Amino acid sequence: MSEAALDTFPKLLLHNAERWGDRPAMREKEFGIWNVYTWRDYRDRVREIALGLAALGVRRGEVVALLGRNRPNWVWSELAAHALGCMSLGIYEDVLAAEAGYLIGYAEAAVIFCEDEEQVDKVLQIGPAAASLRMIVYHDDRGMRKYTDPRLVSWNALLERGRQLDRVEPHRFEQEVAAGRGSDVAVLCTTSGTTSNPKLAMLQHEPFLRHIRAYLEVDPRGPEDEYVSILPLPWIMEQVYTVAMPLLCGIRANFPESTETAMRDLREIGPTHLLLAPRVWEQTAADVRARILDAGPLTRRLFDWAVRVGTAAVERGARDRLADFLLFGALRDRLGFARVKSAATGGSALGPDTFKFFLAMGVPLRQLYGQTELAGAYTLQVHDEVDTDSSGVPFPDTEVRIDDPDENGVGEIVTRHPGMFKGYFKNEEATREVLTADGWMRTGDAGYLDDKGRLVVIDRVKDIARTTAGVRFSPQFIENKLKFSPYIGEAVVLGNRRPYVTAILCIRYSMVSKWAESRRIGFTTYQNLAANREVVDLLAGEVEKVNASLPESQRIRRFVVLYKELDPDDGEVTRTRKVRRSVIDQRYAAIIDAMYAGRDRVHVDTVVTFEDGRTGRIEADLEIRDTSAHTTFARAA
Repeated sequence: MSEAALDTFPKLLLHNAERWGDRPAMREKEFGIWNVYTWRDYRDRVREIALGLAALGVRRGEVVALLGRNRPNWVWSELAAHALGCMSLGIYEDVLAAEAGYLIGYAEAAVIFCEDEEQVDKVLQIGPAAASLRMIVYHDDRGMRKYTDPRLVSWNALLERGRQLDRVEPHRFEQEVAAGRGSDVAVLCTTSGTTSNPKLAMLQHEPFLRHIRAYLEVDPRGPEDEYVSILPLPWIMEQVYTVAMPLLCGIRANFPESTETAMRDLREIGPTHLLLAPRVWEQTAADVRARILDAGPLTRRLFDWAVRVGTAAVERGARDRLADFLLFGALRDRLGFARVKSAATGGSALGPDTFKFFLAMGVPLRQLYGQTELAGAYTLQVHDEVDTDSSGVPFPDTEVRIDDPDENGVGEIVTRHPGMFKGYFKNEEATREVLTADGWMRTGDAGYLDDKGRLVVIDRVKDIARTTAGVRFSPQFIENKLKFSPYIGEAVVLGNRRPYVTAILCIRYSMVSKWAESRRIGFTTYQNLAANREVVDLLAGEVEKVNASLPESQRIRRFVVLYKELDPDDGEVTRTRKVRRSVIDQRYAAIIDAMYAGRDRVHVDTVVTFEDGRTGRIEADLEIRDTSAHTTFARAA
């Protein structure tokens, strides 16, 4: 069948079930056992769910929401919605009820699939915001007997309704799939929402699939390949890797048993392709270093030597065979990276030391760049090129230009390709703000193209800051440099319309706790570890390293170590870990004012939100630390 005829996700599914019926399409680990689902199983589950929804009155053009963790039943339910001509809306499983309520209400979702009682509780708490919901389908029925809401439908009951309709109308499913058009909107994908509630980008079947075909031209994969789905399915790149790509090339999607077992389950599968967020790569590297701190002196010396010579070899465009034989081969195998042919990271910058560490280990890691509205990534680094600065070159179907460049060539990144979004759902004004009349999208990101045509991303255009002395700087650029440290988990750089640059830092608990233990530093909680003077000294050293790499006018003069991690539940970062600067400015105004007032300490008495939605009070005295750059600044002033 021609590509033109296979213009929707469900049409590709039927085609693959016919072509690869008995081949594994996906696996899921449950109770310690990997369950295998063939392409025929995949089709049959989607058929049952779609017909169950149809039997219960779901109509073409409605919105079907999904709330839960990465599992095959999520993907089946999403494809079932598409088969009926509905739009799918993924919601991050760790959202609070209010966030879920906003998305459900705004999209006017008719149906929501919930993983378990916890997710059902969120939906039932929403109240009037969920007035559009006619059906709440729950997969795990543990604890559900006490609920009486008439909209609740169990997973098994839904499947049974689907089987009943299939017996009465045996061709109904194929007819529904055939009625779909490539121009239909398939996915409503949430944007990051760094400044306000997220918008919903409308992604159509055929343009989305066309762009993924261009992706596969530069990073091929096939039915013999394996992918492990770890990043949240509502994120655009997990939609690309777990939903769209397998339909086009047959790569197998594997679902870990839980978030806690994900990296262990990854080792069992031995994936050939990987996509992990920068924070996951950095945490993996930090965990390796933390385990080395617990090892004997000989192992620590071997590790330090291997990293040093391996990194030097990478910088020459080679691999050190002895380091690979003595350490990196075993380390690759232990981490589950032994079979990886292509690994990617995106969403924010990855530290050059971490990047080179994995390259020295033999992991073919590359940076990519894209947006939700542009169907995910559209630039990717070239294989075998050691490039820690750029996000690579555009895909064959993609055009990139820089608008309004300054004297250094830095301006707004503007892009177009045939697979970009149709617009924002129910928000024509926002659509007009980013889409030009000739089909280009203003990304809102600042960057430049280097002499090799590679895209270098600097920051959000609106976040480029200027001190009262007129010095322009990129907070995100400096923040990324700070987070390259194994001891700094998060950083917020300040200084816009202020006399100089300052920073709020969060420790990387897993690494700093190991460091503290190795020095017999006592602590009981994140809060008192972060407040320890020796820990502040440690981070001061990391800040000085970053300052040494910056122009004098952009160096951090003062910093404070925060008493907690930045948390999506507190609205401080998005679900994809992007900083919400307006929230930080408001919530930590007293700390920020104290830094610029020249004080050396600040008292904090505040309320934080825990994972279960409860709130708690925190009191702390935070030390404000000057850097050597501040001393220089004070003398100059």
